[in-house]
Order: sequence, then structure tokens, then C-alpha cells
Amino acid sequence: MGKTKKYSYDYEQYEEGKGSASMVDEILEDPEFGQVTDLVIGCWGNPCEEDCQAILDGIVNHRDRFAHVEKLFVGDMDYEECEASWIIQGNYQKLWEALPQLKELTIKGSTDLELGEISHDTLEALTIICGGLPSSVMESIQNARLPRLKKLVLYIGSDNYGFDGNGDSIRTLLEKSDFPSLEYLGIEDSEIQDELTEIVLNCKYMNQIHTLDLANGTLTDKGGKLLLERLPAYPNVKALDVHYHYMSEDMVEDLETLPVDIDASEFNEPETYDGEIWMNAMLTE
Repeated sequence: MGKTKKYSYDYEQYEEGKGSASMVDEILEDPEFGQVTDLVIGCWGNPCEEDCQAILDGIVNHRDRFAHVEKLFVGDMDYEECEASWIIQGNYQKLWEALPQLKELTIKGSTDLELGEISHDTLEALTIICGGLPSSVMESIQNARLPRLKKLVLYIGSDNYGFDGNGDSIRTLLEKSDFPSLEYLGIEDSEIQDELTEIVLNCKYMNQIHTLDLANGTLTDKGGKLLLERLPAYPNVKALDVHYHYMSEDMVEDLETLPVDIDASEFNEPETYDGEIWMNAMLTE
């Protein structure tokens, strides 16, 4: 059985000279690394000013030593270490070939994030956690060759923190992408969650997925009504995740009558300011 291990630096270590340039060497010096199949990269010292490119390049340059890695999470840090929108990422273009056994990739942060031309034979799960998803990243995913991808989770976020698209951008991604093995679709953490709910319910993947994830956004009764009306047409969908939402208690009760496992926890109240109603996605900054 594989081992999970997290490597990270705090700011004091960064002040002492540690950083993204030193992390790969320390990983390779770890006597336990040969048994680590689930590799977690946390804070690399000062991620709001220093990108993780040296880490990515180090993995590529030592691909023979990292070839056994099956799961990779780059950017696993909380807001006290660095706000998600401040995390400076890197270019993953060469990583796809360097990790032939990779099954799961999770990336947190979208500043300076580049996925390049995605092509991988074994990747089963791709998750991007961010305060705002850039159109360039969406385009890479849209054109990706991932024949075994089972799970796709994209945090859409806010245009204040990197999201430069709109509903049509998500519609195009879902129309043009080709993931024949997809079973879990997550389009979440959006300030236009009702609009995206309608787009997702009309996409081709609805006929093949078993889990629909629309969590962490500004889903209201408008989106809930669409789910109530449309989900019965897709008996293949067995689970619905809409936790962190703005739906009424009555709508949640109605949704819970559907023949699916549903998570509709974390109800939020809209805020009113200067006569305007404000709702926020769970993760933006």
C-alpha cells in the first residue's frame, strides 16, 4: 500500500534560505520517499512572491526518481500560510510526460498557472482549487487528451480573483472536451452558480456521470428548481453535492425527495448593502 507524505516550509524556514529551489533536493534525500505514492507539496516558504516552478522543474529533471508517484497535490496550504488567490503557481507542460503513473492531480492557486497541452494515459482525477479560473487554463482542459479521466472538479471563482470567462466559457469547455470515462463532474465555487447549473444540466456528460457537484457557490432556489425538474431525467446520477448554497429550506426539502444521495448542508443568508443583495462563493480570495 502506498504512503502519503506532505513536504512544506514555513516562513521562518524560508527566511533561513529554504524555498521552491531547495524542496525537491530535500524530498529526494528523504529515506521514506521511495514509498511515497501520494505526494503533497504544501507551502514552499513564500508562495505569494515565489512561484513553484523550481519544484515542477525538479520533478521533471528527476523523473526517474518520481516515476512511482500516483497522486500529486501542489499548493496544499491554508489561508494563514497564503490566500488561494495569492499562490503563484507554474507551468505544468512537461509534468504530464514526467509522471507516467499519475492518477490524480490537484492544484491549488491559479496565478501564473499554465497547464499547457495536456495528454496523459492514466490520469483519473483533475482538481483545480482557486479563487478564479483563467480562460487559458479552461482552454487547456477543453483540449486535453485524458481517456481515463473519471473525476473533474473546477473551482470557477470570481472575476476579482482571476476568472476572466463567463457562462459561455464553461459551456464551450463542456461541449468541446472529450472525457469518455468521466463519472464525477464538479463545476463549483461560482458567483454565477444558477447559470452554470443550467449549462451543466444541458451538457453531454449528464448522460454518463454518477456524481454531480455544484457546491460552494451562489446556488439559489432558481438553480434548485432546475435540479428538481431536470435530474429525474438522468437516473445514472446517484449523488448531488450542493453544500454551501443560498437555497431556501423548502427547496432543500424538495431536493431531498429526489432519488439521489444529496449534500445540501451549509446554508448561507444573502447580505444586503445599499439596497443590493450580495452573495459570495465559498472561495474567492
